[in-house]
Amino acid sequence: MILPVIMAGGTGSRLWPMSRELYPKQFLRLYGENSMLQETVTRLEGLETSAPLVICNEEHRFLVAEQLREINQLSNNIILEPVGRNTAPAITLAALSAVKHGGDPLLLVLAADHVIENQVAFHQAVENAISYADQGKLVTFGIVATGPETGYGYIQRGSELRLGTDSAFKVQRFVEKPNLPTALQYLESGEYYWNSGMFLFRAQRFLDEMAQFRPDILASCKQSFDKAELDAQQDFIRVDKTSFLACPDESVDYAVMEKTTDAVVIPLDAGWNDVGSWSALWEVNDKNTHGNALNGDVFTHNTSNCYIHTEQKLVAAIGVENLVIIDTKDAVLVIDKSQVQDVKKVVEFLKTNDRSEHRIHRESYRPWGRNDKVVSSPRYHVNRLTVKPGGVFSQQMHHHRAEHWVILSGTAKVTLDGNTYLLTENQSTFIPIGAQHMLENPGKIPLELLEIQSGSYLGDDDIIRTKDHYGRC
Repeated sequence: MILPVIMAGGTGSRLWPMSRELYPKQFLRLYGENSMLQETVTRLEGLETSAPLVICNEEHRFLVAEQLREINQLSNNIILEPVGRNTAPAITLAALSAVKHGGDPLLLVLAADHVIENQVAFHQAVENAISYADQGKLVTFGIVATGPETGYGYIQRGSELRLGTDSAFKVQRFVEKPNLPTALQYLESGEYYWNSGMFLFRAQRFLDEMAQFRPDILASCKQSFDKAELDAQQDFIRVDKTSFLACPDESVDYAVMEKTTDAVVIPLDAGWNDVGSWSALWEVNDKNTHGNALNGDVFTHNTSNCYIHTEQKLVAAIGVENLVIIDTKDAVLVIDKSQVQDVKKVVEFLKTNDRSEHRIHRESYRPWGRNDKVVSSPRYHVNRLTVKPGGVFSQQMHHHRAEHWVILSGTAKVTLDGNTYLLTENQSTFIPIGAQHMLENPGKIPLELLEIQSGSYLGDDDIIRTKDHYGRC
């Protein structure tokens, strides 16, 4: 049986302003019907796999849980990293978990934010890899190059191997991102593949290699996993933070794949794309007869080869070409497709100036639903809240602000200083400063409400939780 291990960390800053630290690209619907994480999971249908094991940052835990719940794949299967330590520690945690709970399964290591257009070819490559992994090989999947790409690392193949009818190649070497002349040489030789960062190997075989080449990483991961806590209600495995902080930051390529003598590469020609830029997203999306990929309310005239995305407002583009235009609730990006790598300069500016737009959207997601900050000023905020059925606010109070809740649709169950009552559409309630209060949605449909906060200080650190359904106290 194959255990999919899906790495869902990372911030995806190259796709700003849609992708941000607290809502990065793997949780966005950029290609297909679902989020990229959900697409990664559903792409496995047809292979004999168990429920996936997802590794993510602590800050993204509720996003991952909700998205797995939506596709019926949530089953105590989320490992939380207190800090990012790169792919070698992440995969080591997954292997330790697999050996502890499931014997010695095959680990199919995947990134949560890749596009693979040809699912049949992907399945065939995975099935071809099984016989090699069963022989103790560490298999990686090399993407058949379609051009002299300078943004990817490469894998040079060595001698051909064959188990039955399934062919593969020994890995000759891994190479860093090349310059353009070198990339052209790689492409012309036919011996090089793009490094996909996808792997298949036995869990214990990987741990054995870690013990040989990076015992320090293995020891830190083992100690942090041995002290892990299981939050069964929320399906999270929380590794020990102190132990994990001591773990070195290292990629699996550097830690194991470049050192082992058992690395094998299987070619994969399946329409793979890591969607690492806006131009890459334009490439994989459907386009009209003028080469435009359009999402949302968009009008174009004499416009060609553009990627235009808008969340709410009408965007009109006239007489332009080769542009990326992204409109979100709190930011607009206009950039030439040939300069999309410079999006990072915007993110650097936002960080340097301590602005929140690099980290959060105007609309943020919470375990109980979502919060759209419609108006923000020093003395008052107006939020539009959506509380999913069964969603519950923490029991809390504030020292510096009062709140007024107005129900737009659905039913709210409010607890205020020990008294509980129901509110429905067009009803409201007032929460004084210092009052203990809680809200939940007892109904079957989403609860929509306006929250007006007013006071001398409106920061989130004035939320004093005394009880929380989601373990945030």
